Amino acid sequence: MTLSNHRPSGIRATGFLITAGILIAAVPHGAAQLPVKPQRQSGTAHEADVIVYGGTSAGVVAAIQTSRMGKQAILIEPTGHLGGMTANGLGWTDTGDKRVIGGIAREFYRRIRQHYDQPESWSFEKREDYDRYRPGDSEMWTFEPHVAENILQSMLNDSTVQVVLNQRLDRSSGVRVSGNAIQSISMESGETYSGRHFIDATYEGDLMAAAGVTFTVGREANERYGETLNGNQVRANTHNHRFVVNVSPYQIPGDPDSGLIPEVVNSSAGIDGDGDHRIQAFCYRMCMTRVPQNRVPFPRPSDYDERQYELLFRNFEAGDLRVPMSPGMLPNGKTDTNNNGAVSTDFIGANYDYADATYEQREQILARHESWQKGLMWTLTNHPRVPESVRKHMAEWGLAADEFRENGNWPYQIYVREARRMVSDYVTIEQDCRRIRVVDDAVGMGSYNMDSHNVRRFVTPDGFVQNEGDVQVSPGGPYLISYRSIIPRSGEIGNLLVPICLSSSHIAYGSIRMEPVFMILGQSAATAAVLSQTTDQTLHELPFEQLRARLLRDGQVLDLPPDIRAKRVILPSSLPGVVLDDDQAELTGAWSSSSSVGPYVNSGYRHDGAVGGGQATAVYRFDVPETG
Repeated sequence: MTLSNHRPSGIRATGFLITAGILIAAVPHGAAQLPVKPQRQSGTAHEADVIVYGGTSAGVVAAIQTSRMGKQAILIEPTGHLGGMTANGLGWTDTGDKRVIGGIAREFYRRIRQHYDQPESWSFEKREDYDRYRPGDSEMWTFEPHVAENILQSMLNDSTVQVVLNQRLDRSSGVRVSGNAIQSISMESGETYSGRHFIDATYEGDLMAAAGVTFTVGREANERYGETLNGNQVRANTHNHRFVVNVSPYQIPGDPDSGLIPEVVNSSAGIDGDGDHRIQAFCYRMCMTRVPQNRVPFPRPSDYDERQYELLFRNFEAGDLRVPMSPGMLPNGKTDTNNNGAVSTDFIGANYDYADATYEQREQILARHESWQKGLMWTLTNHPRVPESVRKHMAEWGLAADEFRENGNWPYQIYVREARRMVSDYVTIEQDCRRIRVVDDAVGMGSYNMDSHNVRRFVTPDGFVQNEGDVQVSPGGPYLISYRSIIPRSGEIGNLLVPICLSSSHIAYGSIRMEPVFMILGQSAATAAVLSQTTDQTLHELPFEQLRARLLRDGQVLDLPPDIRAKRVILPSSLPGVVLDDDQAELTGAWSSSSSVGPYVNSGYRHDGAVGGGQATAVYRFDVPETG
């Protein structure tokens, strides 16, 4: 894990040649030739009440809320498309408890429903045949990528928001700060944008970092915040996304002297709970289809190298015949395709440098991801070392021809599941997600699993490869997200809000990082910015009661449902002496985890479920600090 409150230095940049936000020339992601860095020029100065950098779903919602509150917003998106992952394949929405999704976020999903209410919206499927279209629902939570982008654009068209596309922040010297306030931000093109408040709605936290706000990258050690699911998670390896058969990681199977095959980290299992610099894997959420008239074959990358897929081949040959993808069905016979299994669409270990990388380095990382994932799909469909049953299944699929038309039917945006995370006066942690801590200044709610995808591959003591880092643990219901988590520390930048790369630990972010939550926090961030201006108070001085009243007025959900309560939990730090909890035990046999009956220490307890004939064991090893 790294911690920084310094601006990156020596940032180089590549990208589009732009004048006043109009694209002149571009090279798409994954192209072999990187675009030439534009020369910084003295551009036009622009001004608005709120400047939103990042046209993600959170950024779009923040800009709309600013407009609805009577202030002028400029929404700046570095690429040519709005919506972030909501419009780039993540159409099978990670909702959690839908009761806590309110405000503009819920309005968006209501507009999705209204779109699919129209008969003309169904071209490759009958509405009555799609099981996620339910007659009694007011909202719809699954949708095609282009539909999401069009609806977000329609919502912007109903506002006064000025949208600027294809403008990237000059991360090395483009943020002008006076005292503890951002005065203006400049793009690589020279265009400058001034405002009273700024919102960083990027997945990377680029504006936050360039402004000198404290942030972190990687996994904290469990001991940092008293968590149980952070850091190295070797013992948590009971999920579906692991090797369930023995696969050798060596060039010559079984021979360590032959060296490791690609994408295996030459490291041991490590110590559970230790922190590191690594982040969870990225992938592209492909939109696929089996509809012949709308299907495009998976392309074979020009730099295809079958050696990159040796782990895949060996995993099949060892007997794991699972098809390594998870297609969630969207309307019109399309999919939101996610990772599934030991070797799948997540390019594990290829993104460690992404968060702080230069634009040029990021383009190279993205190109590797795109090539690897396209090569994976081509391999699954065509390579003779893939079982015939899998190849036959994959031959039915292809990319949807009517999505991402400008990019070869490939998503414009990679799924950045995690990058930088701000470190503020309040850090949302596992205990918040589990409602062991309950804040009194909520500006939104989460409810999805604490969900981290795999982070690395390592060699086990037995000489086999294994994945590590995947955690999927329910928080046990909705939880509150603090206002203090979306504003920097007192004494740092006082006019910046960060609804995506907010102040949270790695494992808490695993739950927060869902698109509906980002929209919720984007609306709350904009509301705080406008109220700060209308009351002439700083973000840190703004009375929370006033913010809460406006959020509730605009439909946000800020209170736990009546059936959800804070948990009766005993923290180890509150007990005298040496505390031994079930997470510290060496377990054998079948154990089940639970948090149904309190009170208990930390996150829950284990029981054998009255199965196994009493053969399960738990062994505790510890050092006695003193005799007595």
